[in-house]
Amino acid sequence: MIINNVQLVLENEVVCGSLEIRDGLIGSISDSGSALPEALDGEGGFLLPGLVELHTDNLDKFFTPRPKVDWPAYSAMSSHDALMVASGITTVLDAIAVGDVRDGGHRLDNLTKMIDAIRHSQEQGLNRAEHRLHLRCELPYDATVPLFEQLMHTPGLSLVSLMDHSPGQRQYTSLQKYREYFQGKYHLNNQQMAEFEEQQTRLAALWSQPNRRAIAALCRERGIALASHDDATAEHVDESQQIGSAIAEFPTTEAAAQRSRELGLLVLMGAPNVVRGGSHSGNVSAIQLAQQGLLDILSSDYYPASLLDAAFRLAQDDSAPYDLPRAVALLTRNPAHAVGLRDRGVIAQGLRADLVLAHTRHGHAHVRHVWAQGRKVY
Repeated sequence: MIINNVQLVLENEVVCGSLEIRDGLIGSISDSGSALPEALDGEGGFLLPGLVELHTDNLDKFFTPRPKVDWPAYSAMSSHDALMVASGITTVLDAIAVGDVRDGGHRLDNLTKMIDAIRHSQEQGLNRAEHRLHLRCELPYDATVPLFEQLMHTPGLSLVSLMDHSPGQRQYTSLQKYREYFQGKYHLNNQQMAEFEEQQTRLAALWSQPNRRAIAALCRERGIALASHDDATAEHVDESQQIGSAIAEFPTTEAAAQRSRELGLLVLMGAPNVVRGGSHSGNVSAIQLAQQGLLDILSSDYYPASLLDAAFRLAQDDSAPYDLPRAVALLTRNPAHAVGLRDRGVIAQGLRADLVLAHTRHGHAHVRHVWAQGRKVY
């Protein structure tokens, strides 16, 4: 098939023309239109590579849509997949928390059910996007390493991140922010919050560093891409680099992002941070990092539609050195290459025909159509 009359967002330029899809791959690319009557008219929209999402916990919302409500696994997976594709995401690493035992128990209870749903729906061809696995390992728990050892052989495991959400650490160097977030999340009174904080501090002292070293070693042995999470200082980044991290997820300060760049770690920030104009946790703004040229990858995190929106916002921001091809690379080429997927992420002959047709209206990018390996899925 041929997609005609589009603005092709290529690796280094935007070209008006047409594109051919053949056998699930990108065929010829032309800087002129097609005269064939059966060609699909893109109506001057932007044709981009399919978006690649490395870190989303969106699946949680469908498995547990309300407190104490467990939704049937394959129904939840289907709804999640549909939202991903409608947002232009054709490759998604579903982030599953390992060791997060305080969150009402549901993440621990659902762990196997969620992973099985991801794996089996993908194997059976039920998904429209390609779903892979990202294990988010909460370090301050005694069960984290044993759980990870059980799960690290799961087919499709493409990324592991190391997280420490204990008080006074990384994302929560501000104890006030820590208390505001967790007291609100778990509806704790002051005494309960004090007890929770003391427990988390004690667990972190016991388990965070041993677990960090153990999981990193297992990832190095198996060749699994590793990401740090919420690095706040140059020392954090140095440690992340030493244990083999390739990605710095959500650094909380400009100093940590700068050090990540110096050491060759790809800086990943949240697209909602770009859309909202700042971090909801009070940490460094993604826009601030973009203005310094320190942004490599965007993740939709908790809001899938934010990815495409953020790219167009960055491309229109004169204070940031990101034209449209470079901004789009933050959600296509860069995340794909970061986890070893070299067959997608760029509009180029011979690569997978994962494509998004988008139009901009009222300052917002709207997804019109999506193709996954040449098959129209939206």
